[in-house]
Amino acid sequence: MEPEVVVVGSANMDLVLPVQRIPRPGETVLAGAMTRGPGGKGANQAVASARAGARTAMVVALGDDEGGALLRAALEGVDLTLATTSEAPTGTAIITVEESGENSIVVAPGANGELTLSADAAAAVGQAKVVLSQLEIPFRTVAAAAAASSYFILNAAPAAELPDELLAEVDLLVVNETEAEAIAGADRSALLKKVPAAVVTLGGAGAVILTRDLNGDREITVPGVPVDVVDTTAAGDTFCGVLAATLAAVSASDAITASDLTNAVRRANVAASLSVQAAGAISSVPHGDAIDARYAEVYL
Repeated sequence: MEPEVVVVGSANMDLVLPVQRIPRPGETVLAGAMTRGPGGKGANQAVASARAGARTAMVVALGDDEGGALLRAALEGVDLTLATTSEAPTGTAIITVEESGENSIVVAPGANGELTLSADAAAAVGQAKVVLSQLEIPFRTVAAAAAASSYFILNAAPAAELPDELLAEVDLLVVNETEAEAIAGADRSALLKKVPAAVVTLGGAGAVILTRDLNGDREITVPGVPVDVVDTTAAGDTFCGVLAATLAAVSASDAITASDLTNAVRRANVAASLSVQAAGAISSVPHGDAIDARYAEVYL
């Protein structure tokens, strides 16, 4: 069967270093025992979409190395027919996680920097209900995916100033506060001058949905779900993947409404709150039954 969600994005091997605090510029800190595992924004989001119940495929470039093999094995439930093997090494991310659960990340793109959209990949993108991408891959590949898709979600992370011609192809923009400011300045409502709808994530405080329609601009606040935080790695990616999967469940004949988007953000919010209660990236992504059980407790 054709995938409902296609993720065009990155995959990395994550090197995770627990620290008492994230180092300041020029400072050296000692870390605890390093762990190594699969991650990357695209891979995390693809797994989140698949675990949330959507048929999910991924357009990704992996190195012909141990990291690439480990990532292929870790992308459970994700169709990797469109994955390519690059001569460049698999991408690597170095993640410092402090005791509060907050993290900082440095990424060496490797094979991710070689990702292009082949004719077969463009065809799959064109047939999918929802296409999801991020900015750990070349802009030209993101733009090609946006142009080929019928409903395109851009998670504009890492933060970057984006060309208007790319934003013109975006149906839904997902950003945190830093990323929103990089695109639209201090006034997040200005995002609606560039895209028809946006979700601004606020960490533990939840998210704000921005939409525009015939009645004007709307701002809908979805409060966070309070939890004890272990590790925030992949929380935003879990949010994006579950958001895409939930929107893909809307009938292809129906336009996605503000109500659809609100319900999807609520489900994504719950999923992110579950992910921060476990360590790691892909390993922390919850499954659909856990998401829906918690959703019922919070919202029903």
